[in-house]
Parts: sequence; C-alpha cells; structure tokens
Amino acid sequence: MASLEPLLDKDGVRLTVDDAIATVTLTNPAKRNVQSPALWRALTEAGRSVPGSVRVVVLRAEGKSFSAGLNRQMFTPEGIEGEPSFIDLARRDDAELDSTIAEYQEAFAWWRRSDIVSIAAVQGHAVGAGFQLALACDLRVVADDVQFAMLETSLGLVPDLTGTHPLVSLVGYARALEICLTGRFVQADEAQRIGLANLAVPGDQLDDTVRDLTAALVAAPRAAVIETKALLSGASGRSYDEQRAAERAAQARRLRDLAGVGE
Repeated sequence: MASLEPLLDKDGVRLTVDDAIATVTLTNPAKRNVQSPALWRALTEAGRSVPGSVRVVVLRAEGKSFSAGLNRQMFTPEGIEGEPSFIDLARRDDAELDSTIAEYQEAFAWWRRSDIVSIAAVQGHAVGAGFQLALACDLRVVADDVQFAMLETSLGLVPDLTGTHPLVSLVGYARALEICLTGRFVQADEAQRIGLANLAVPGDQLDDTVRDLTAALVAAPRAAVIETKALLSGASGRSYDEQRAAERAAQARRLRDLAGVGE
C-alpha cells in the first residue's frame, strides 16, 4: 500500500490521515524522541490539523523508545537555541510563566477531545514528558519492553504536562504518588496490572494489536461512541444520581436520533 502524504511533518512530528484514522508519529529516533517546545508546538498544530472526519488518532514513535522525555539542554544555562531555558522561564513574572506552561500543555490536552478516541502505542522508554504524552491519550497499548517513569520530582520539578490527573485516575492516589516520588520504572506486566496499559503485547505485535483495536473502535456508530466517552469521562466528577441522569439524557438523544425523531 502506498504511503500517505503527511498533512504535517516538522520538528519531530508527522501527521497522516487515512479516512477515519489519523496517525501522529514521533520521528526523531536517533535522539529517542526527546521533547522540546518546538515538538510541543508541532503536536499542538497536529491536533488542530486533524480533520473532522477522523474518529481515532493513533500516537506512535519511530525507533526503540517512545520518548526519553525532555531534551536535557533545557536544563543548561544556554538552553535550546531559539527557546527559553529553564533559567529564562524562572525569571518571567507569574502571568507570563503561567502562560508559557499553559502553551506547552496544549500539546498534551487535545488527545482527549470528545469527538475522537486516542491510542498511544508505546515501546521502550516513556520517561517524564514521554510518560505524560502516553497518559494524554485515552488508551495505551504497550510493548513488552516498555519502561514508564516519572522523573520530574527527582529533578526538583513536578509533572506539569497534564499527566497527574490521568495518572491518579488510572492507578489511584497512593500508587501515583509512589511512582512520581520514587521515579522508578514501571514495566509492561505491572503497567497492565495496575491499569496504565489496556494491553501489553510482544514488541513485534504492537502495530497489529493497535490496528485491530482501531478497527474495533471505528466499527461502532460514531454518535454512540461520542456519547459513551462523554458519560465515562465525566463519571468521576458526578454523583451516582447525577450519572444516572446523564445516562438517561444521553440515551434519550440516541433513541431519538436512531428513530429520526426531533427533540
């Protein structure tokens, strides 16, 4: 099959679209797909470039590592050419610093949009910002060599790229705290056992497994998928009775839509 013409291919990020399926690929395997502000801007642009016809977005990475996290040049006084170093950031006033971090977070926020389901296909190291990027997706399929770690706290920082909310939601407060504060590696078997990974498979089966999962997701009617995702993603913030009411309202919309009856 002929390769698809990318809609975006810049700064270590490539976006391709095949009908209802978009694929975002990290394309800097020589440097283990380390992350930088330029890559985050490209990821944000990829999110804005995904057509409305897309139902599933797959996030994958070339090479042996999904992402080794932040480019460590950001920690040096000179930083990355053309980008603010951490020292530069620290010297900004509160509003400007907050705005800058919020801009970085945009690269991680769009993966949970209500109209798509996102899947991270993760192999090798997914460290720090790499871990948080995998956590940004709705679902995670991992290879048996995966190694998740949240190293920010050990570097004197905190995870600030939207990873804390999904991590606590997936594994609970106590385990999330332990993972973050120790910086230890979580491997495939544990990742699946504690809920970080939906599936863990041999590395040579990762692409096929993601392809099968994607096909299953696309097979369900789109409107029902969107309503179900909204019900589940909002459940933790609702009381039992509020969730019952949300279910009734969603089902009423589905029944009327299927019957062709206007509200």
